[in-house]
Amino acid sequence: MIPRRDLLIAASAMTAASLPQKQTHAANQDSSELPVRFALNTSTVRGQKLTIEEQVDLTAKAGYDGIEPWIRDIQAYVDGGGSPGDLKKRIVDRGLTVDSAIGFANWIVDDPEARAKGLEQAKEEMALVKAIGGGRVAAPPVGAHRGDSTPPPLPRIAERYRALLEVGEQVGVVPQLELWGFSPTLSKLSELAYVSAGAGHPDACVLPDFYHIYKGGNDFASLGMIEASRMHCFHMNDYPSDPPLAEIADKHRVFPGDGVCPLPTIIRQLIDHGFAGTFSLELFNPEYWERDPDEVAAEGLRKSREVVQAAMEIRV
Repeated sequence: MIPRRDLLIAASAMTAASLPQKQTHAANQDSSELPVRFALNTSTVRGQKLTIEEQVDLTAKAGYDGIEPWIRDIQAYVDGGGSPGDLKKRIVDRGLTVDSAIGFANWIVDDPEARAKGLEQAKEEMALVKAIGGGRVAAPPVGAHRGDSTPPPLPRIAERYRALLEVGEQVGVVPQLELWGFSPTLSKLSELAYVSAGAGHPDACVLPDFYHIYKGGNDFASLGMIEASRMHCFHMNDYPSDPPLAEIADKHRVFPGDGVCPLPTIIRQLIDHGFAGTFSLELFNPEYWERDPDEVAAEGLRKSREVVQAAMEIRV
């Protein structure tokens, strides 16, 4: 069991963001001086079947600050004889950073043997991310995300997240607790806050997503209850009004500003609470996969910047 003292310390840090913050950002701030970073999650161009090297070049050409690759693409590169050191150099030479990475280690499952294998997989994947210059990975609720099984109780998930954090501490890579709106657990911001606080670990942090917050039936105001410094990366996207909530899926995500999510208002709240992390464009839209990847990447960055700029122009 996690000591009550650790729970209280972590929980107090999580609620600090709800306190009034001094306004420090000018409403007419130039878009080139926005107080956040922008990255490309390579799922956005997954349908074009680019190699990891091509993904890096594409991301840099479009003008992003960083890249959020999928670990399976890094592994495919290594399996084909590629050197992680060479890939790291390519990323640095292109002026990019690895702001996060996407993996699916089964760290949360009830079966002890499967969970041990999941933690070992996580360790190997984190080492790969570390080798190319990354310091963070996504930690979604794989193993407790299907509706045909009863998910573990939140205190137990918190213990397992702490175990994952301890693995990350050994490697030097931080797993970010990721929200999945379609999952029977960790679909609510309140669950995300509980588990990350309950882990009682100094590296505990969360990875929210505009689409998943909506899909999980959350109120965006709840973001104010999570300390901004505990959000290093935030998945950027938008969603349409149709199909309805019960039917909407990953494939329906659209470019920021092309849907109905009140992005500028939410982003302004995040920034006023001190968010200065990375907005990583994560889309799975098959229509975008049919287009030229350079155009998709460039349009995604432009529209991401536009909604953040609109947020900065809101008078408070």
